[in-house]
Amino acid sequence: MRQALGGELFEDHNLFRDRVDAALDELGIKLPAPDRKQILKAVSWRVEKAPPVISKTYKPGKVQADPLHGLFPVTLGGKSFVVEYEPDPDLRDTEQIPLLEEGGIEAFIRREVLPYTPDAWVKEDATKIGYEVSFTRHFYKPQPLRTLEEIAADILAIEKEAEGLLDGLLKAVAE
Repeated sequence: MRQALGGELFEDHNLFRDRVDAALDELGIKLPAPDRKQILKAVSWRVEKAPPVISKTYKPGKVQADPLHGLFPVTLGGKSFVVEYEPDPDLRDTEQIPLLEEGGIEAFIRREVLPYTPDAWVKEDATKIGYEVSFTRHFYKPQPLRTLEEIAADILAIEKEAEGLLDGLLKAVAE
């Protein structure tokens, strides 16, 4: 396979994956999907300026483009498709959205996330709806602060206790 691919450096993972598939077909090697994925992962690394990695391609008309949910319209070879990209785990993030958010999750993402990260999308199967209870806010009872007189008395007591310590240390060092 190394000879079939040559020593060229691929910064487009989609192109590299296609070339690996072609090389495997040419050599008559059939690999299970997990093995193929391991090979691709072992010889790949992240490049910031590389195009996104296409995970799945849908034929026109089968699925509607919905960038908010990870379905992006693209043109490949002069034809229009809808694609899903592989998410980058290093860029994955979560948001805590108020349960009573006007417009729901979609409005929040459009207002708070998309202006800063236009290619972000919501992963529906990872969305969890629930409540967050702040135990600190509801159950914490702060201790009353000490008065300045109490603090000053403690400082004077410590000073008095430490008065002769420095002289004793200096005498011990001199001996």
